[in-house]
Amino acid sequence: MNLRVIEKKAKSIYTRSKIPGVDWTVNQYVGCAFACKYCYAKFMAKWRDYGEWGSWVEVKTNAPDLARKRVKGSVVMSTVSDPYQPIESGLKLTRRVLQYMDKRNELSILTKSPLVTRDIDIFKLFRSIEVGLTINGFTGREKRLFEPLTPVHEARVSALKELKEAGLRTYVFVSPIIPEITDVSAILGDTRDFADYYFFEVLNLRAAGKEFQALLKEEYPESYGALTDLGKFGEFIRRLKEEIKGLGIKADGIETHQRGWEFVEI
Repeated sequence: MNLRVIEKKAKSIYTRSKIPGVDWTVNQYVGCAFACKYCYAKFMAKWRDYGEWGSWVEVKTNAPDLARKRVKGSVVMSTVSDPYQPIESGLKLTRRVLQYMDKRNELSILTKSPLVTRDIDIFKLFRSIEVGLTINGFTGREKRLFEPLTPVHEARVSALKELKEAGLRTYVFVSPIIPEITDVSAILGDTRDFADYYFFEVLNLRAAGKEFQALLKEEYPESYGALTDLGKFGEFIRRLKEEIKGLGIKADGIETHQRGWEFVEI
């Protein structure tokens, strides 16, 4: 699939967040070439007549200039893109945004890419910063079906280790958790020495869209049933919560979407 790049000038890159616990979001890109099949942000394709999600990336060319603003509260980069998706390697837009951003801002970065380690030198200039890797442990068939274009598990763990060894505050976003597929204990075993804390999210099946729902129902009927049947889902969350508690790590909680957005404390 050829990637379409759309250059735009934006009025602002700081957007008031509707995510609980997050005050602002920063998206210098809109769209993501990783094209994860389950991505909740694919709804953005309906608002932009560019084509299928994952086939285009909108680039806010003036983002570095807009980044100078100081904002109060927490800032998350990014929510409708990955700041270190492949196009960033050449454009260095994220790096330039970070260079111009007020270093007093409270910043949290989340990515699936080991390219994030390139900017360790800039991260160290921030007064309050944390850098997270989304790690879900998908390998083999599941990776080919769910997110074939993303960096492999080992590369993400290696990046997390490098960030931690550089003295940065790090976290792991375990997402999406899919019943009967995601091995949470294995993920924590691979990462616990390099993460200050964890945040967990169960697959948002509704936002994943009809195509992914059909795929999961056909190929993984037990997983689909555990996500759609209220009783089975409740039991799955109960067992997941106990599993995480038993592993003795610091965790913010579990984000779920079976009945709309809910947060399960651990």
